[in-house]
Amino acid sequence: MSTLAEQHARFIQQARWTAELRRYIAQSTGLSASRRILEVGCGTGAVLKELPAQAALHALDHDLPSLAYARQSAAAARFVCADAHHLPYPTGWFDHSLCHFVLLWLQNPLQALREMVRVTHPGGWVIALAEPDYGGRMDYPTQFTRLGQLQAQALAAQGADTHMGRKCGALFHQAGLIHVQTGLLGGQWSVLPSPEAWESEWETLQSDLRGLISPQELHDLRQQDAAAWEKGERILFVPTFYAWGQTPPRY
Repeated sequence: MSTLAEQHARFIQQARWTAELRRYIAQSTGLSASRRILEVGCGTGAVLKELPAQAALHALDHDLPSLAYARQSAAAARFVCADAHHLPYPTGWFDHSLCHFVLLWLQNPLQALREMVRVTHPGGWVIALAEPDYGGRMDYPTQFTRLGQLQAQALAAQGADTHMGRKCGALFHQAGLIHVQTGLLGGQWSVLPSPEAWESEWETLQSDLRGLISPQELHDLRQQDAAAWEKGERILFVPTFYAWGQTPPRY
């Protein structure tokens, strides 16, 4: 079981992957001028601390220790420990409601999106900053294909929807949002991952694959992975989707 500090380091890494996209979405949806922003599933606060400082920030998560950790990064935010499927906020309260690597973990992501729509005022925006799709994962050389398959199996066993990314656009339409836009984060492999990013990825893999693969085989794959990166041969790409949409008028 990883510590909160280790989880936060992983979430920070994920936030780095989506930093450029967040800037684009912020410009497209007027996030920087928002008065009230809600982050659903804020975790340890990796994204929360980068939201516009002038806005009244609200953060919700079901895990109380994670919320306590997040308070270190965004002390001015208002934190609530609650279920994303039943948001404890008034209808039409927020200008923007957003989440980041969250929908894949929810038992009923459509219900959660409908709740985000409810608490966002007409003309406001609901945003899924990033949702991965492990069903489309690409690994090369081919010896690492099994590694990707095992990780997807492990995540599914933990309750994740490993195909959430491709479902985002449909879910946003089903939730009643209008002017929906979806897309895919680009991938590039021109440079080696930083040592910190590589170690973080492997710490996650070792945690996910414990019991699914022998320690020796995992050790061997780790060594082969490092060598493939050094040779410039390694490709690892998990398609990661985003979506945003506007809340419709209420009559």
